Amino acid sequence: AFQQFHGHEVDTQGDALFFAFARATDAVSAAVAAQRALASHSWPEGVAVRVRMGLHTGEPQRTTEGYVGMDVHLAARIMSAGHGGQVLLSQTTRHLVEHHLPEGVSLQDLGEHRLKDLQQKSHLFQLVIAGLPADFPPLLTLDTHPHNLPVQPTPLIGRQREVAAVQQLLLREDVRLLTLTGPGGSGKTRLGLHVAAELSDHFTDGIYFVNLAPISDAELVVPTIAQTLGVKESATRSMVEQLQAFLQEKLLLLVLDNFEQVVSAAPRLSDLLASCSHLKLLVTSRAVLHLSAEHEFAVPPLSLPDLNHLPDLVTLSQYEAVALFIARAQALKPEFQVSHANAPAVAEICARLDGLPLAIELAAARIKLLPPPALLARLGQRLAVLTSGGRDAPARQQTLRKTIEWSYQLLDAEEQRLFRRLSVFVGGCTLQAIEAVYAALDTQPPAVPMLDGAASLLDKSLLRQTESEAEEPRFVILETIREYGREALEASGEAEVTHQAHAAYFLAMAEAAERAWNGPQQAGWLARLEQEHDNLRAAMNWLLERGEAERALRLGTALWWFWYTQEHMNEGWNELSRALERSEGVAVQLRARALWAAGSLAGSLGHVERGEMLCKESLALFRGIGDTKGMGDATFHLAHVAFARWDLAAARSLFEESLVCLRETGDKTLTAWALNALALVVLYQGEYARVHPLAEQAVEILRELGDTTGVAMALMTLAQVVFWQGDLARARTLAEEVLARASETGITSVEALALALQGEITLAQGETTTARLLIEQSHTLWQEVGNQGMLAGTRSLLGKVLAAQGDHTAARTVYEESLLRGLAVVDMAPTLEGLAVVVAAQGETAWAVRLWAAAAALRDSLGAPLPVVYRADYERCVAAARAQMGEQAFAAAWAEGRGMTWEQALAARGPVTIPRETHPAPPTKSPATYPDGLTAREVEVLRLLAQGLTDARIAEHLIISPRTVNTHLKTIYGKIQVSSRSAATRYAIEQRLI
Repeated sequence: AFQQFHGHEVDTQGDALFFAFARATDAVSAAVAAQRALASHSWPEGVAVRVRMGLHTGEPQRTTEGYVGMDVHLAARIMSAGHGGQVLLSQTTRHLVEHHLPEGVSLQDLGEHRLKDLQQKSHLFQLVIAGLPADFPPLLTLDTHPHNLPVQPTPLIGRQREVAAVQQLLLREDVRLLTLTGPGGSGKTRLGLHVAAELSDHFTDGIYFVNLAPISDAELVVPTIAQTLGVKESATRSMVEQLQAFLQEKLLLLVLDNFEQVVSAAPRLSDLLASCSHLKLLVTSRAVLHLSAEHEFAVPPLSLPDLNHLPDLVTLSQYEAVALFIARAQALKPEFQVSHANAPAVAEICARLDGLPLAIELAAARIKLLPPPALLARLGQRLAVLTSGGRDAPARQQTLRKTIEWSYQLLDAEEQRLFRRLSVFVGGCTLQAIEAVYAALDTQPPAVPMLDGAASLLDKSLLRQTESEAEEPRFVILETIREYGREALEASGEAEVTHQAHAAYFLAMAEAAERAWNGPQQAGWLARLEQEHDNLRAAMNWLLERGEAERALRLGTALWWFWYTQEHMNEGWNELSRALERSEGVAVQLRARALWAAGSLAGSLGHVERGEMLCKESLALFRGIGDTKGMGDATFHLAHVAFARWDLAAARSLFEESLVCLRETGDKTLTAWALNALALVVLYQGEYARVHPLAEQAVEILRELGDTTGVAMALMTLAQVVFWQGDLARARTLAEEVLARASETGITSVEALALALQGEITLAQGETTTARLLIEQSHTLWQEVGNQGMLAGTRSLLGKVLAAQGDHTAARTVYEESLLRGLAVVDMAPTLEGLAVVVAAQGETAWAVRLWAAAAALRDSLGAPLPVVYRADYERCVAAARAQMGEQAFAAAWAEGRGMTWEQALAARGPVTIPRETHPAPPTKSPATYPDGLTAREVEVLRLLAQGLTDARIAEHLIISPRTVNTHLKTIYGKIQVSSRSAATRYAIEQRLI
């Protein structure tokens, strides 16, 4: 019916539909047709479906999320006032349609009514449709039952879940007293008034709002309630008795607003409830009342988007905090819209203000002067910026500072001191941390136990407790409130000593975690440090700002493993660099430890030259003081830097050197990690038989220590070598054990590596669907930690899956993206080889050969041969390309590719350039001569090597044994004075042997 009359469905919410029409007459015709269709339809089991409809005509605002504004809100409220089967019209719509009604339809004047949330009364009309019911009960408006609810100047934004939950609680028989709690500015009063209006039909004797903000004397609470209800004093009975008598039989809801400053009057509420069996109380308060009948509903902040993964503009605008900001901004600046340019700033403003409605409204009030990015830049001083509340707002809500100050002034002296000291913590804290700071500051125990003090601040909505079952409770202060606490802490003169105590506590925590990082409590410590990450950052910044280099270096060296394993390497590198700049005069051993920690992080980030320099400086310092343990540490990390730049020979030598020192000093942990690192180097060098004893020895030591992460990493090396050797069944079994252990570590990167390895093994077994799922899971985890190199690596693996599934176009795109997005050196050759397979299948054989050749040259330069498991497929694909192109064209393309960087090979898509043939002179009886004394057979071997053939394929081609090929190569290398296949290939090209 609606589409028949040109209606457009704009929105749906639950079972409610919102349609827009170009003409009011079309809307009326559609409503009439729909009601007639509903009435005539034969519903099952004799059920009758009756739908209420509301029509209004106006000029709503068109935004990215649809139609918004007061006209939309009025249409919804008109609909809500009706009953099933009833069609209501606003006076505006009535004027437009009264002379153009459909046949058999007339209008009935229902008079003026007060609709929920609207300031002015609305004149409503009903469509009387011939043949359909026209008599309905009184409209569901605020006029039906007595009330004194104040008119709200704006509609409620969001809060659908909270409204439904509070309504459900108030309608329960066992709930007589419900307290809405929350900090100042959280929207308690607004939510309470909205719920009260929605429930007006359930309280036949009325709903009354009692504003307690103006009073501070608890003795005035009962007289204020009585005055609101019109209850007069009596000479024979007390005011309490008078009020009880008035309310005794009434089904009535009292909304008591701002109860926190008269909380000592709470027992009076119990007396009223005891004597008035049908009375219900809805209280708003920053503090709970502690009454036996009380049910608490903590009003949460408005919903916020994830700043790390912002949704599209439409979805973003539907988050409650953002929707409120937009609505209030448009009230002052109608042309304001959320755009791609300002969306991140708007979202961060709402997040920085903790989703507090009052704070967001005050921020939006600045939009006429400051665009969102400029406003965001000034939010470092929230309390100074958010000062432009409406003049009609209560004085305590005209600035954010006044709102918080109202709560602060209600605390006693001991509670104020606790609140101030809590402001030093960033991102929350445990009870143990609070007690440690107090113990450092005070010689005497506090007058009130910490648990009781924290509970009191929780009751007063200045502190929040995060959900926790088994762990110690964690307390959090909203940032907007914490800023006031910091100001108060500075004013008290305690800021310096409190920050000192805070830094000392978290330094001790970090050093305790470092001592335990390689043991069975590793996962627990990692989780704890991640939870306290903001506090650790704050402690480091404070130490550096105060020039306390020694303690800053201690904190940095204690945290290096946390930064490394949790992918916070940039942060760790920056912090340690700042600390080292200030380290003149600190103990040599401490500086040396900080140097290798910084160097290791620098190398992992790709700053290999800087990392090598720092680790070498560390090694020199340890050698200077004869510290063998320190020498082992520094050499180990120097080896890691060499590994990071893929100098496998240097890394191997340095890991072997570190093991001598580490074994001498009995450092089992680092010995095991060095053994596994050495196993990895040897693995990439292709010496598979050597890998097994190294990795197995590492696993044995790490299991003994209870180092879950180390065991997972060493098992991963074993799984990798078994896989590369071609034993897929055993490799998969090991990979499954690795994945199980990786999930126990709490380290995202370890789990991501394990998923990728299992995916690669599964792919080799032909299970492409499962492989893709595993690799995509790994990719998601790398996205979480933001490691671009590993993201590119898993994308490359995904390209291999897509190729195996036959989707060469997608595979080619993914491979090319991987190469251009920070791919690690170790993944370059496999990616070039994978791309070569794909483009060869697409008919670009010459380009494929260049890519294979560039990959072969890269493998030779790294000393990292192709794994055995992939050789058969590789040789088959290369042989097919050779057969298709012919020996001469293939050799030319291979030679071109061998001389290219990967970037050049990626761009080398043109045809092959074949050297022009010269006509040889007539043959003579004298034998051919070759440079440097090479024999004809040696030249044959050299030519095949330059074309990219392996020793085995050369042997097969020449019908000789691989050992004979190896003997020939040794002789060739000696004659032409080279030591690698790439150098031999260059020689063959230069001497025109191919």
